[in-house]
Amino acid sequence: MLLKFAFQDFLDDRKFKNTTKVNIRNYQTLLGEFINYCTEHEVVNVEDINYSHIKQYLFECQEKGNKAGTINTKLMRIRAFFNYMIECDVVKKNPALKVKRQKEDVKIDVFTDDQIKQMLNFYRRIRRREKQYFAYRDYMLIVLILGTGIRRGEIINLKWSDVDLLNHNISVFGKTRRKETIPTTVKLSKELGAYKTFCKQYWGELSEYVFVKSKNQQMDEYAMLNLFRYLQEKMNFKDVRVSAHTFRHTFCHRLAMSGMSAFAIQKLMRHQNIGVTMRYVAMWGNELREQNDKFNPLNNLDV
Repeated sequence: MLLKFAFQDFLDDRKFKNTTKVNIRNYQTLLGEFINYCTEHEVVNVEDINYSHIKQYLFECQEKGNKAGTINTKLMRIRAFFNYMIECDVVKKNPALKVKRQKEDVKIDVFTDDQIKQMLNFYRRIRRREKQYFAYRDYMLIVLILGTGIRRGEIINLKWSDVDLLNHNISVFGKTRRKETIPTTVKLSKELGAYKTFCKQYWGELSEYVFVKSKNQQMDEYAMLNLFRYLQEKMNFKDVRVSAHTFRHTFCHRLAMSGMSAFAIQKLMRHQNIGVTMRYVAMWGNELREQNDKFNPLNNLDV
């Protein structure tokens, strides 16, 4: 089977299985890069790809500066592709299974309290000076991640109907596509309430989405990435990447360092496997709502 048709068939299957748009784009980019590599080396049929092709491709990625984590992600995408080819009876074995994952240096970036205060103060200054929506939006967005550990895709799709300011929780559809409830502190609920009032006044009418871009339309991934690129440029932190994931890790880190139980952290982070949570707890040293109110990162920050 020709690679280019097999690749498109694989992408169509992912879309049919309701794979998230983010993962579809990852497959298009990361797996597409491997498909192009094979084509450039005159390997045009799926059946002709072997262990050596995959290993050589990943070796060249390493030579170009790809880190172990990136290489392992590319390997996972290639394995998924060949698993699908086995399902379709195109090949009998997955040649990518012979390629071993690279060992990764376990380092998870988190922000210091000083760095968090710098970012919040930066947006406060812009808000006071310009009184524009976007400074308030970006401020509220990072406060929300710091206070809940909410994921990037969940932020983009968050609606006001998902936010319960009275009972202090928000509802999201997480990675498992199940509806999940995240507790919020009283402090965070007040922040969200004030932001909601501002949105009504600024736009004239309230969008169904909590975070919007120009013309009061739903914020998209491109706008989200631009937000963090802009903040990275302005802050110029040397030792940490400014991203939604770093804010989420910071939320988890503060909970672990404060002494919260691994079970409670797992529930708040919504990890499917507690082994993931235990890895964080090991690295960093009553009722879920009570523990969240006690240990929440926002309690020690002036927001």
